[in-house]
Amino acid sequence: MELILPLLYLLAAAGFILALKWMSSPATARRGVIAGEMGMLLAVAGTLLRFEVVEYQWIFIAFFIGSAVGVPLAYLMPMTAVPQRTAISHAFGALASALIGTAEYYRHTPGQITMVALTLEILLGFLTFTASLMAFGKLQEILPTRPMTYKGQNIVNLFVLACAILLGIALIVSPDQTWMFPIFAVLSLLFGVLLIVPIGGADMPTVIALLNSYAGLSASAMGFALDNKLLILAGALDGSSGFILSVIMCKAMNRSFSNVLFGAFGQLQTSTSKTTERPVRSAVAEEAAFLLESARSVIVIPGYGMAVAQAQHKLRELADVLGKRGVDVRFAIHPVAGRMPGHMNVLLAEADVPYDKLVEMDEINPDFPITDVALVIGANDVVNPAALTDSGSPIAGMPILHAHKARTVMVVKRSMNPGFAGIDNDLYYMENTLMLFGDAKAFVGEIVKELTAAARVA
Repeated sequence: MELILPLLYLLAAAGFILALKWMSSPATARRGVIAGEMGMLLAVAGTLLRFEVVEYQWIFIAFFIGSAVGVPLAYLMPMTAVPQRTAISHAFGALASALIGTAEYYRHTPGQITMVALTLEILLGFLTFTASLMAFGKLQEILPTRPMTYKGQNIVNLFVLACAILLGIALIVSPDQTWMFPIFAVLSLLFGVLLIVPIGGADMPTVIALLNSYAGLSASAMGFALDNKLLILAGALDGSSGFILSVIMCKAMNRSFSNVLFGAFGQLQTSTSKTTERPVRSAVAEEAAFLLESARSVIVIPGYGMAVAQAQHKLRELADVLGKRGVDVRFAIHPVAGRMPGHMNVLLAEADVPYDKLVEMDEINPDFPITDVALVIGANDVVNPAALTDSGSPIAGMPILHAHKARTVMVVKRSMNPGFAGIDNDLYYMENTLMLFGDAKAFVGEIVKELTAAARVA
């Protein structure tokens, strides 16, 4: 066993590293998922073979209960709810880490060095648990998606965090002061709630990545407390990758971590009069089909509205029909489109859109001025020109897709309601923009029918 266990852990670590490597590209993402799954299987098998595990009945009971919940959750969860499922997964993982740390603390009085790891594990675990539950509530719209703020909120939040940290330090100095531990745990749980309350839906992709980082760091600290090297490695990979992803998301939104955590991005603006006073041009499916049929190049810009309407399969049909007519169709992917990093990539991959047709923002932006039609499907803030032209806008400086530079812009949207940032979109009122009002799936389906009928006549 002394030879087998290190080998299993080594292979598991290799699986985790390869998973991160391969999942960085859509073309190899499936392979990366399989590598990660195999790595986790080896890690679990190796852990069950450790000499500390002497009874398996409770482990198998928990295994079957978890499987009974997890399998239906994976198969029945719609793709639109992947962000919520991700948030709740973070919550469960962080809670498990915090509870293991709690059990270790009460099982025996740890030494000061071990207590450092336990304190970090429990603080991050509990705050990530409640923060992830709050993120789930906002994404599921059980809670208000707009920021909930009040005067002096940042001071209160920092005070709660400071008290938790001070109690954690006190526990490190005197681990036998057990009366302080429940207070420390409650403050950690409370800070997780306070952390997410003032954050709006527009920042949720960054928040999810950040919570992923916290959960990974908590697991890594647990590895130090339990002297499990693989857990240290896996947690460090999770924590560092989540942090890097958070940095990428912040860059994509032109925001810093402090802005995300304390800036209350996503507040509803009071400029609704713009929507009623400014005229818009609209079109029906027949007109949209004619414009697409006449185009040589089309760039499709998906957003959360596409996810809600489950329009990705219809979009694939539209791309196929136009492709047969010689139209170059590509999909422009903004890093924060949707409600989690990579949300649009996942949905379009589900519809079997070729990977080479998914183009990142920086690569495709120079092509918009020579594009005949930019077709916006349920996207809002990520195509709002106000980010470039209005220095007073909440999204000022945020990198956007330059859809407004295309010769013709068509926007499929249910209504003129604002996006997560809560501001009017100047794109809708531009002379080269046509609004296609309706459900994205139904409207794209009508366009496909028009194009198919025209092909038969021809």
